[in-house]
Amino acid sequence: MQFSFRPRAARQLALAASVLSVASFLSSCSKGGGDFAKTKSGMEYKIFKNEGGKYESRDVAGGEDPGYKDRVGKVMSAHIEYLTSGDSVMMKSRERQFGVPVRIPLEALTAKQLGAEPEAFSLLQPGDSGVFRFNADTLYKRNAHQLAPAYLKKKGNYIILTVKAVALQPREAAMAEAMADQQKMMAEQQKQMRTYAATQDKADEVVLQDYLKKNNLTNAKKTPSGVYVITTQPGTGANAKPGQMVTVQYRGTLLDGKEFDSSAKHPGQPAFTFALGRGQVIPGWDDALQQLSKGSKATILIPSSLAYGKQGSPPAIPANSPLRFDVELTNVQDAPAAGPTSMAPPAGQ
Repeated sequence: MQFSFRPRAARQLALAASVLSVASFLSSCSKGGGDFAKTKSGMEYKIFKNEGGKYESRDVAGGEDPGYKDRVGKVMSAHIEYLTSGDSVMMKSRERQFGVPVRIPLEALTAKQLGAEPEAFSLLQPGDSGVFRFNADTLYKRNAHQLAPAYLKKKGNYIILTVKAVALQPREAAMAEAMADQQKMMAEQQKQMRTYAATQDKADEVVLQDYLKKNNLTNAKKTPSGVYVITTQPGTGANAKPGQMVTVQYRGTLLDGKEFDSSAKHPGQPAFTFALGRGQVIPGWDDALQQLSKGSKATILIPSSLAYGKQGSPPAIPANSPLRFDVELTNVQDAPAAGPTSMAPPAGQ
């Protein structure tokens, strides 16, 4: 789940030549460029340092950096990328965050974190680049509580993570910088979405109108943003409001009927709970679920600009794909008092 639907989609920015050079280097390292070393947990890795503009392999004796203890409690900013064993891109933080690095709190490792992303981050120093290879099923079990989907493992049961460590900061400084960057990202995202939606929404509207007609969905209500909501079972009470915690059972499909995700696929997590209207899901969900009350069942049709846009969510969701969700809003409740802002990276999402 974290690799497909739940993360909010973003749009791509052009990258500077130096950024492309680093990305190409890391990509080539993930395919070859020498054998991977292994930590005691079995995580495979390659670490490189930049020496005067030239990347050279950096040895990590025994697969453990004794200097990590001095970095614990600080925050590392980094650019990360997930790829399948067939080199399909699952997530690029540069694209999702408009070139702004993710910020990763560095903490003392626990036994459960060995063999996963926290152990990978512990091997990196500012300026390093790393390539890490994980067993796909193991990583999915840790992050999504399920086995990796079969399509992802067609060319091998592993996932590659590439990381470019940018800087190390005290937690307070990192949080302040992250808040400023968040405002920049939101402004850029809104600008790009408006430009993209101006043309794509017209094409999607034709497709959605045809879908409504062919499927005899006559009671569809269209929101101002362009989402269609077809209520199949009314709920009780007031409609959900922004800021409330909502719990949803769902099934997501392309308009051709191909399923790409559902809550039923996640044992131990039969429903998905999140804060409504806070950008934790795709915009179409934030909009549509505000039209429903507790106990409602509905079919939601979302234009691509309010889903995954021109980027899509490969390989399950192609670019420019309007989506259908059949949902049940099983619970609506007020959110608990706000705690500290999380700076966890979108790893495993």
